[in-house]
Amino acid sequence: MPALNVEFSDRELEDLRQIAKERGTSMKALVREAAAADIARHRALQEGAEAFRRFFASHADEFAAAFPDDEPAHTSEGRVA
Repeated sequence: MPALNVEFSDRELEDLRQIAKERGTSMKALVREAAAADIARHRALQEGAEAFRRFFASHADEFAAAFPDDEPAHTSEGRVA
């Protein structure tokens, strides 16, 4: 399995040791779990943003009709001014 060397300050390293000890796990497992959780969060945010874009695009006319004052001004070329 590929590995990654990560540098921490003395304070961060001590905090990691303490947290790992409190949780009854290794520092390696603690850092791996934190990275995996952040990756999962990032993916979920990307998926949520894409779902929102699809929803908004499919309902753009409805939003425009419901909120006409919030529509961007258009030039004669059809671009936002």
